[in-house]
Amino acid sequence: MIGGKSTRFGVDKGLYKFKDKPFISYQLETLSRFEYDIFLVANSKHQVEAYINKIDIEKIMAFIVDDYDIVIDSKIRSPMLGLYSAFKELNQLNYQKAFVLSCDNPLIQSEVIKYMIKKSHDYDCFIPRWNNEFLEPLFAIYPIEKAFKMSSKNIKKNQYKLTNILDRDWKIGYASVEEEIKKNDPNLLSFKNINKPEDIKILEIFSD
Repeated sequence: MIGGKSTRFGVDKGLYKFKDKPFISYQLETLSRFEYDIFLVANSKHQVEAYINKIDIEKIMAFIVDDYDIVIDSKIRSPMLGLYSAFKELNQLNYQKAFVLSCDNPLIQSEVIKYMIKKSHDYDCFIPRWNNEFLEPLFAIYPIEKAFKMSSKNIKKNQYKLTNILDRDWKIGYASVEEEIKKNDPNLLSFKNINKPEDIKILEIFSD
């Protein structure tokens, strides 16, 4: 997911260069170790054009652009719209599940990805959950067809809270961040979100 507003950060986070490499390239290098197709979900064709010459596009299958076909307010920019657009496209391509990630956590760890995929097989959806019950909907594995229907339903109602995409009829598995994921990622680098320029210090501490 690269289509966020980046309001607090000031520039497109996915293309922000850290040590001469865009944030998104750190993720792509990690994700490309797995034999799964990678799609980048952008907010516009203009954003796609900005990425094409700045990343290794051979690591991705394609871009998906936000689809406003059922959106009431054309000015809406929301992760829910990005999810809907991705699930709609991937459903048409007959994919079964999707691991959704936001581009603002460039230090995702391959062991966490591996763990999430392994544990997700017995569930419709598999999502990290903190001890305070906070969920990570932009670091989760979703059933594409079911998630497409739920995201469509929410957008038509003008409801954009991400956790609304979870259907109580789904079989949902929860990965405890502190008790499970931390075993594979002791410093929880996978959840270090870069939201403000000062957050770059996080990368400087842990990226070496």
